[in-house]
Amino acid sequence: MSNIFRTLLIIMVMTATVTVAHGQKKLDQQAITDLQKTPKYAFVLTTERHFKGVLSMYDLLIENGVLIEDYEIVVKGKVVTQLVKKSELEEFFQKYKGKVKVSVCSVAMAKLGVAEETLFEGLNVTPTASVRMLQLQANGYNTLTY
Repeated sequence: MSNIFRTLLIIMVMTATVTVAHGQKKLDQQAITDLQKTPKYAFVLTTERHFKGVLSMYDLLIENGVLIEDYEIVVKGKVVTQLVKKSELEEFFQKYKGKVKVSVCSVAMAKLGVAEETLFEGLNVTPTASVRMLQLQANGYNTLTY
């Protein structure tokens, strides 16, 4: 009986933790104040899930009144193959066009056979994801890697 109780307790804690981590809607005032200090954000990522997640984080920040001066996603890896015209990610990105800059790594494009003309509108090609992130860090961006 105690094993069943322990298992249920663990499942409940894990469920609550996931709900809080993925369902955050309101930032506390201290987080907003801290984020206002550097209103430029850059993310480097390699998956569709993170691409969508970082775009959703933009919404979270805006909804909580966080000032965003610049918001850039640097994409590398296999997700580059999903950034093509008529893709699900193109449709998802429409809401963010003109608000969020997306830079796509040309090295990943070459390795994965993605031609620049197949990318959907609103994307920028950058020579390498690593150098682009270093540029953004040098220019005072808050940066995260997924």
